[in-house]
Amino acid sequence: MPQSREAALAEIRALQAAHWPQQVARDVTYPVEVPALPEYLRHWAAARPDTVAISFYGRDIGYAEYDELSDRFAGWLAGLGVVPGDRVGVYLGNCPQFLIAMVGILKAGAVHVPINPMFRGHELHYELVDAGVTVLLAQDTLADVVEAVRADTPVRRVAYTGLADLLTAEPGLPVPFARAAERSDWAEIRSAPRAPARPSDPDALAALNYTGGTTGMPKGCEHTQRHMVYTAATATTGAGNPVGEPGPVVLNFLPVFWIAGEDFGVLKPLVNGQQVVLMTRWAPAVAVELVARHGVTEMIATVDNYVEIMDLPDFDGARMASLRTAFAVSFVLKLTPEIRARWRAAAGTVLREASYGMTETHTADTFTLGFQDGDRDLLADPVFCGLPVPGTDIVIVDEAGDPVPVGESGEIIVRSPSILTGYYGRPDATAETLRDGWLHTGDVGRLDEWGALHYQARSKEMIKTNGMSVFPSEIESLLRLHPAIRTVAVVPRADRARGQVPVAFVEVSDAATDGDELRSWATENMAAFKVPEFEIVDQLPMTATGKIRKGDLFDRAAELAAARDQPARTRP
Repeated sequence: MPQSREAALAEIRALQAAHWPQQVARDVTYPVEVPALPEYLRHWAAARPDTVAISFYGRDIGYAEYDELSDRFAGWLAGLGVVPGDRVGVYLGNCPQFLIAMVGILKAGAVHVPINPMFRGHELHYELVDAGVTVLLAQDTLADVVEAVRADTPVRRVAYTGLADLLTAEPGLPVPFARAAERSDWAEIRSAPRAPARPSDPDALAALNYTGGTTGMPKGCEHTQRHMVYTAATATTGAGNPVGEPGPVVLNFLPVFWIAGEDFGVLKPLVNGQQVVLMTRWAPAVAVELVARHGVTEMIATVDNYVEIMDLPDFDGARMASLRTAFAVSFVLKLTPEIRARWRAAAGTVLREASYGMTETHTADTFTLGFQDGDRDLLADPVFCGLPVPGTDIVIVDEAGDPVPVGESGEIIVRSPSILTGYYGRPDATAETLRDGWLHTGDVGRLDEWGALHYQARSKEMIKTNGMSVFPSEIESLLRLHPAIRTVAVVPRADRARGQVPVAFVEVSDAATDGDELRSWATENMAAFKVPEFEIVDQLPMTATGKIRKGDLFDRAAELAAARDQPARTRP
């Protein structure tokens, strides 16, 4: 008879308690009573008005100014007739305006909808319509994309801002965007009257964070401010720090429209009343300069990024002396004892894997602090994700949903105060994923003798390219809009530089249509990281019941990858 879930939890918690690191508190203390971002910002604006909240290429914004500017954004929304529950989209790269707008939207009681600035027309149109966005703040350089689709969406007002709109002085380091905006409404927003403070409802819908799905287009994960504050607080605790400690400074280049970037670039600094140093685009030399200039104590980057820093011709590890916490994300390059040793020798800190998570859980579900001695985390069965943060439970189950013995593999399920309320407008998907308070992730993993999680495989349909997640069904849905594509199936192939790339096997109705034409169309209509390689076929492999045999296509994609990896032959 299978073990009950509660009995399994008791066993797992006992293992975790026996191996809980001394550096990590078992409980979380919250400095503000109401778990909502406006209340935290107002608290720090009163307690630390002159503390720098946001640094952006030479522009420092203190907590009092952060509070004022977000009040004015909320006042601008009120002047447009925005009421609680309305959806407000933010279509920007990393810049202070994104953070200001997000808190201003929440101050207005509206719903924040972050939109990937790499999106092209069809993707943008889909998300605006699906979320019901009525007001949009967009990057000036994206105006052509916005104006091409807005007439057929619920959007009734668009405001534009340039990434440099808040810069006031020469930054003294390379800036990866134009200093003059092509068009900007930021002065209008900046001059709006401050909205009066209104109490937040921490359990009301606060954000729709879109995630790819195994069927169809992306789904909006419904998140509340309680989810956000819990995530920020437990990620802080899992890093061995008390919530609200004033000293830490975080460097963030992860895109803040993305849930991990939101956690580490928006929520965690704000809930702690700390400074975030924002980068719009990764550049290793600029990152080193910013760490030295601002005394950065914490950063999160891919393993590849840390190697790029160490490979700089004039790299001086002393310039990274302020860094205390260096989170690494294994993607193309995996974190190994050799890379860890090289970084420690060069910079003096220990690289650690960041955490396990997904958009549905608000990402930061585990911590790895305390397991790096002797590289025990890296020498264990990869990928080591650590223990669940305080208040979160993780269990491994079989296909029937019953817990498997510790050490055996199965599906990872998560129960946490930050799990999504549901998928917006998708009760069927919600019911399939959320069962009895547990999120069924579709990922494969196991728990070890410490009760720590090891991630073994993602949902096999997902493609991870340059750190971005995309499901084949999403690319297929977009490609079906092309009039010459009759049938399409997308699978991943391995790629040394990007981890994986999507490959689209297509049947076309017009023999004149070739791969170059399809790629050109895809480049115009979807984000660059989704654009697949094209293989035109006479007929896709089918089962007797009329389904595409994707297993055959996986094999063909593997052959393509192997062919690309073969050394080029010279002609005789």
